[in-house]
Amino acid sequence: MRFCDDAWTPSFITTIGIDFKIRTIDLDGKKIKLQIWDTAGQERFRTITTAYYRGAMGILLVFDLTDERSFNNVRTWHSNVEQHASEGVNKILIGNKCDWEESKKVVSGAQARELAEELGVPYLETSAKSSINVDEAFFALARDIKKRLIDTAAPSSSGGAAASGAAGAGQSSGAVNVGAGGGQQEKGGCC
Repeated sequence: MRFCDDAWTPSFITTIGIDFKIRTIDLDGKKIKLQIWDTAGQERFRTITTAYYRGAMGILLVFDLTDERSFNNVRTWHSNVEQHASEGVNKILIGNKCDWEESKKVVSGAQARELAEELGVPYLETSAKSSINVDEAFFALARDIKKRLIDTAAPSSSGGAAASGAAGAGQSSGAVNVGAGGGQQEKGGCC
């Protein structure tokens, strides 16, 4: 909600199943359309949410810095991503609620960085409430995806389909659609 609508509410209702939003950004001079799927974190929705990993180009693994159980579940979610997502999908580990006072945090930055290193992913701390690093997290992930797609598409002489199944990034509209659309494509997008 913070990234797409610049909104935050203390009474946010936990995601039930799947929710999604769209935001178009300007990234390095190109219009990038992000289709952001918010999957529920509860175990009871796991069979629903894992189906959405298949088409994902990037995944934010988000945990709550004030909730040890949330942090401990990251390995399970990462394992599910590795099992169900496309090979090479970009991932970032996000520790949310970085604006909380240190005495309320139960996960240290060192613990989170150690886990990120173990999983082989970048780490960033955010606050949806205070809008700290939220844009940076999505832009970093979009930049990593764009780089991977361009690097993958580069060997193709026609600018056609890349190994990930995405069309070449050099299309005339300059628009790149980065999302988990499960095969959905919009005219002028690449993914």
